[in-house]
Amino acid sequence: MQLSLRALRYFVAAADAGGVTPAAGAMRVSQPSISAAIAQLESQLGIQLFVRHHARGLTLTAAGERLLAEARSLLAHARELEAFAGNMGQAQRGDLSAGCFVTLAPFLMPGLIAAFNQHYPDVRIQTEEGNQAELFEQLRSGRCELAFSYAYGLTEEFEATVLAELAPQVIVSKQHALATRRSVRLHELENEPLILLDLPHTREYFQSLFQRANIKPRIAQRTRSYEMVRALAAHGLGFGVLNAIPRMPYTYEGQAVVAIPIADDLPGVQVVCLRLKRALTRPAVNLLADFAQDHVAKLWRATASRNTRRLKKK
Repeated sequence: MQLSLRALRYFVAAADAGGVTPAAGAMRVSQPSISAAIAQLESQLGIQLFVRHHARGLTLTAAGERLLAEARSLLAHARELEAFAGNMGQAQRGDLSAGCFVTLAPFLMPGLIAAFNQHYPDVRIQTEEGNQAELFEQLRSGRCELAFSYAYGLTEEFEATVLAELAPQVIVSKQHALATRRSVRLHELENEPLILLDLPHTREYFQSLFQRANIKPRIAQRTRSYEMVRALAAHGLGFGVLNAIPRMPYTYEGQAVVAIPIADDLPGVQVVCLRLKRALTRPAVNLLADFAQDHVAKLWRATASRNTRRLKKK
């Protein structure tokens, strides 16, 4: 069986556009060309790829969803092969899609992209942010070729490379009674209001820390925003627990917050690079994954060293 790359391109266009007419406009071909390509694929594969809705476009079947992810990966490889064939002996080039966990992205992606572009200026990285479930879906659908996240809820379908492990730290205002301490135990905060970062998997991780310390936290505020945790703590409205700590101890308002290491024996969170095992991996993707390992190691080694120096000054 030989599948046409053109037919696969038309199929992906129809899936993305949700119909034959908008796909034809996007690809600048006739509507019959799109329809014929889809019919050809369905005939060759012996499956139905779309459910046709009269005057309401197309909806992918379950089989269509699976083919879409594979088609995206194959077409990405084809584009890279075309670029390579046209630029023999030149540096890596082309587009690359990378996902990142929403709270991790500001720490990691700007510096990573800038450093990577200095070494490989012809590779263009597009970033997609999302929570864990959204990143998993982006990887499955082929919208992202790799993703940077925490090791939450991973399944066997993903290959995870550990880049760093970040210990939890307590976040309080500069005026808090514990702000000058070098470390703190969670039981010292047992009766104080907790500001919980309330994202899927993230909240379960933070709640598990209190369970390990045999403490029932008094949750006063829940927020899906990393920066809101710091801002609320800065105003003395409670304490937060976070793992990735900014180098600058100020909120958007200019209020100071303090990150205090936790003395309890608690698990950190692993920062990982995720790839879908069943998807073909392009050389440019491997290049970014390898580059990220060294970049992240330097990034958090510098942050940890900075935090240690701060503690010694107190």
